Amino acid sequence: MRTCRLALAQVNTTIGDFAGNSTLVVESIGRAREAGAAIVALPELAITGYPPEDLILRRSFCHASREAAAAIAAHTEGIIAVVGFVDWVHGDAYNAAAIFADGTWVDTYHKIRLPNYGVFDEQRYFAPGGRVPVFEAGGLTFGVSICEDLWYPGRPLDAMSLAGADLCININASPYQRGRSGDRERMIATRAVDNLIAVAYLNAVGGQDELVFDGASIVFDAEGQLIARAAQFEEELLVVDIDLDQVAQRRLHDPRHRAERVQRGGTLNIDRVRVEYEPSLATPPALQQPVAPLLSPHEEVWRALTLATRDYLHKTGFQSVLIGLSGGVDSAIVAALAVDALGAANVTGVAMPSRYSSEHSLLDARALADSLGIAFRVIPIEPAHAAMLDMLAEAFEGQAIGTAEENLQSRQRGNVLMSLSNATGAMVLATGNKSEMATGYATLYGDMAGGYAVIKDVPKTLVYELSRWRNEKAGRDLIPWSTIDKPPSAELSPDQLDSDSLPPYEVLDPILEAYVEDDRTFDEIVAAGYKPDDVERVLGLVDRNEYKRRQAAPGVKITPRAFGRDRRLPLAARYRGVSR
Repeated sequence: MRTCRLALAQVNTTIGDFAGNSTLVVESIGRAREAGAAIVALPELAITGYPPEDLILRRSFCHASREAAAAIAAHTEGIIAVVGFVDWVHGDAYNAAAIFADGTWVDTYHKIRLPNYGVFDEQRYFAPGGRVPVFEAGGLTFGVSICEDLWYPGRPLDAMSLAGADLCININASPYQRGRSGDRERMIATRAVDNLIAVAYLNAVGGQDELVFDGASIVFDAEGQLIARAAQFEEELLVVDIDLDQVAQRRLHDPRHRAERVQRGGTLNIDRVRVEYEPSLATPPALQQPVAPLLSPHEEVWRALTLATRDYLHKTGFQSVLIGLSGGVDSAIVAALAVDALGAANVTGVAMPSRYSSEHSLLDARALADSLGIAFRVIPIEPAHAAMLDMLAEAFEGQAIGTAEENLQSRQRGNVLMSLSNATGAMVLATGNKSEMATGYATLYGDMAGGYAVIKDVPKTLVYELSRWRNEKAGRDLIPWSTIDKPPSAELSPDQLDSDSLPPYEVLDPILEAYVEDDRTFDEIVAAGYKPDDVERVLGLVDRNEYKRRQAAPGVKITPRAFGRDRRLPLAARYRGVSR
């Protein structure tokens, strides 16, 4: 039986860290060799990190990428390696995979399908590839593709299969979003069955600015059966044995495949590349095929948020964080996430009560800090608040200052946190959720202040769900139940509640999802059963507050459409989504 032992190195790279990323690549190659692998693959743009964005427009960056790739070739003795990097050829940059074998740089594959939607801008940076090489290494024939190349039926996968490739290695840097794992696996299984080819899908892992990559690399055989899966949100070397004879048998008994080879054999435009190295395809000692279980929906989101936060802090040179603790659920969940990401010793909570803060909110903030085991400080803002009101009394005379006074408190809290940040070197984590960001229910330079907005893409209803889930996982009220159970309030005026300014979150969040993520119109949302007045109010708030969102701290994307690079709208525009 011909068996190919394949290693998929699910690694966490850092953009522009050529030395560190190259070390990860070389170490992964060494571990794969020790595991007896014939081939090892590294993720899309493993050498540069993904996405490099406008760094690709610097020739020096592209040249450094090529130089780093060339240096890796010497470390591939006795193994075939597929490594993602930025290539530079005749003035064009390419999203590329280098194919090394036994110390030699054999060939380079250039990504053919360049995504240009959502968070992807690859057509801004890269030229598309045209070649479809198929590599012949002794008794093994395989092809290489990159991310988007696999998401569409047809070329290059069908050409590889018809040219006799037993295996397609697809390297990726595919960002996480809720509920996507199942769609991804169904798509890959379909590609494998339709093309009668084993498909190895390797994904990156780790946080990068507003994206987080979830790993969960997978291998499907030619019958569309899942034979291996790596863990989500963890680095791992996934080692799997692929039965090449099964691929041949499936094709031998499939009349469609034989007919298509005859019909298209002369038009495939395939480059056959002979690899001057023959890996062993003898049946190796039995290997237990690892199939890591998928996480539950809530744990999946929690792990995405913690990994994104940890990597953003560490990759930007920070070790510790400050969080304003109001006694509310948003700041509580951000603190719990920060502890899981960084450890309690690196998290400090700061309560900043004002004349409108309730006693139970301060007690809840203290109880949370005690539960999480984090440092806790109380810095009342009343002296600063009173001084500001006194200073502005003449200017405010005769004015309705309700909102102005409310925002004074929020901005004073922002000043306290940023001053502590300057003094201690800790990053401030903003605590606003997606529902607040969408409707502008936040204060510029106040509660929006911070270096990273952990739950920026988490709707309020999901904030509550995650808080309850985390308590269940802990087996205790890690987040005090009184914090979760009480009506949400900014506490910037007497007896204030969020519901004074917004519809109930159970109504608000579905309207926001329809408008922001699904691009539904006013009429379509009303037709779904929502009150016209509620819809008009919410859509108006979303449209009017783009200027606030443009100034918000970065935060990780977890939904199909996040604010920021996922949703780009003009600030000075008269078109509105509300139409009655």
